Amino acid sequence: MTKSVSMSRRAFLGTSAAGAFIALHPYSARAAANQAHLRIMETTDLHVHVFPYDYYADKPRDTLGLSRTASIIGDIRAEATNSMLLDNGDFLQGNPMGDYIAYEKGLKEGDLHPVVAAMNTVGFDAATVGNHEFNYGLSFLDKAAAGADFPVVLANLAKEQGSDPTRDVTLFKPYVILDRELTDGAGDTHPIKVGIIGFTPPQVMNWDRRHLEGSVTARDIVETAQAYVPQMREEGADIIIALSHSGIGSADHADGMENASVPLAAVDGVDALMTGHSHLVFPSATYADRAGLDVDAGTIHGKPAVMGGYWGSHLGVIDLMLERDGNKWRVVTTASEARPISKRNEDRSITALVEDDESVLDSVRTIHEETLAYVRRAVGKTSAPLHSYFALVADDPSVQIVSIAQKWYIEQMLKGSEHEGLPILSAAAPFKAGGRGGPEYYTDVPAGDVAIKNVADLYLYPNTARAVRVTGAQVKDWLERSAGMFNQIEAGKPDQVLLNPSFPSYNFDVIDGVTYQIDLTQPSKFDPKGGLINADANRIVNLMFDGQPVDPAAEFIIATNNYRAGGGGKFPGTDGTTVFEAPDTNRDVIVRYIVEQGTINPSADANWHFAKADGATVLFDTGPKARDYLSDVKGVVIEDAGDGPDGFARFRISL
Repeated sequence: MTKSVSMSRRAFLGTSAAGAFIALHPYSARAAANQAHLRIMETTDLHVHVFPYDYYADKPRDTLGLSRTASIIGDIRAEATNSMLLDNGDFLQGNPMGDYIAYEKGLKEGDLHPVVAAMNTVGFDAATVGNHEFNYGLSFLDKAAAGADFPVVLANLAKEQGSDPTRDVTLFKPYVILDRELTDGAGDTHPIKVGIIGFTPPQVMNWDRRHLEGSVTARDIVETAQAYVPQMREEGADIIIALSHSGIGSADHADGMENASVPLAAVDGVDALMTGHSHLVFPSATYADRAGLDVDAGTIHGKPAVMGGYWGSHLGVIDLMLERDGNKWRVVTTASEARPISKRNEDRSITALVEDDESVLDSVRTIHEETLAYVRRAVGKTSAPLHSYFALVADDPSVQIVSIAQKWYIEQMLKGSEHEGLPILSAAAPFKAGGRGGPEYYTDVPAGDVAIKNVADLYLYPNTARAVRVTGAQVKDWLERSAGMFNQIEAGKPDQVLLNPSFPSYNFDVIDGVTYQIDLTQPSKFDPKGGLINADANRIVNLMFDGQPVDPAAEFIIATNNYRAGGGGKFPGTDGTTVFEAPDTNRDVIVRYIVEQGTINPSADANWHFAKADGATVLFDTGPKARDYLSDVKGVVIEDAGDGPDGFARFRISL
């Protein structure tokens, strides 16, 4: 049965929930008898954030939550004569509520996952599957998706591959064509067929190999779109919207690329593009001067596109002015924007721009309370604070404890194996280190009780432990890859910017078990994506094991996680070198270690530091609370340098 495209959830158009007047969008106000305004709204990368609550910090947070985003959906719908709401994936995993359901409470056939319950309450028209939907396995995903009151589509993952994508037996429906009715400028209704197709990064086959290998295969995003979009047109789709759980990367297509949204937009027949995965905002200045993009117009290759932030921080909005040509619709003009739910003030405080939608809160309130109890359980004690404020510039306690626990676990797992007796190193990276997450996005656990919420704070993702067997040369190159975190500096020069903003903190691996220095005056050997750019570069100097220089031919075991061992970050030494795949998550390993130890001592041992550079100084920004721990930092000469931008604090390091 044909149904109308969603109108406002309010009783009437033109007013907000508070009774304030809402002006119609110009497309709706000016539409002629043969024209209709269709507004398409996007959420993306919700990661189970329904309540505006940071479970890791155990406190409310105004910058996130579907309940906040949902509260503006009604008003944004009221600005348009016709509207639809879509989700772009990564809704099922990403905070302790997701872990509580997956690991503690469980999900049986017929159970309703809380984030799906919230999405049902809001009223989505369709959704796609992001890479993190696979973190808990296919059975869990199937049960969760079964509760959705909206179709879930995904075109490029197949249970059985055919001779081309259209002959694949896909894991989900590759696309849907929704029969809707549009109200035109004269108030008359007309049918429209809206095609929705979904894509996820093919890298899921590496990132979640243990769940997917032998069950599904992945295809290239653009190749898949080129096959399916003409078929959707043949089936009568008037317009086609691509749900691309893929970032905005290069304009040049490469087979199997992770961030394929730009070449995807160039596929003939795609009318609008919802993007995500990168946890950024489009249109915004972040993407200025990129090939194929027009930030002012909000287009990619001339087609409207959005990326609605993450955790419900923004609602992506695409406006289409459609014109009826016979029995078909065509796009006449477009507009795109991303509307935030909060703003940072000049005094660095956060102001909430919206209130909660109580019906969304009510849909998950019981699970929210259960999650709070789950994360507050104490599992042990720490004799020193666990914080990540200086994790990118010095050996750090929050990274140290992860490394210690991984090494402890892998030592047990390799006993009796052919690898027993090889020296075991441990690689770990800081996950919460500011950056895009903002000046509050750091691990900060005081000395005393350690609860499950603290372990989740130390290790954000439900990765599983892995062990890889590498040579001494690969250990050095692994560290060279990590050292791309830093800009090259000039010896003796003052106040140079230290951190490369395009290098994510989760790719800054520190390897415990060796000692080394990083010479910042040397160029990086690898680019931020792991590509070799300076083959002869040597930032890693004085690399030692057990007091002796590391022999390039010596063999080591490195304890790490499935993401890194599966090729995530393109680290040298991870290609085909996995010797142990654990059934346990790294979080579980940390919890077990803390429980066994009772009281842990996470103090950093300063096994790495920066090499001298003739008195040069460098600047880096971190959270303001870092000032409380400044005296604890080892292996680096550091001082407070005042305030940084956007709520960060600035520090100076002398080399």
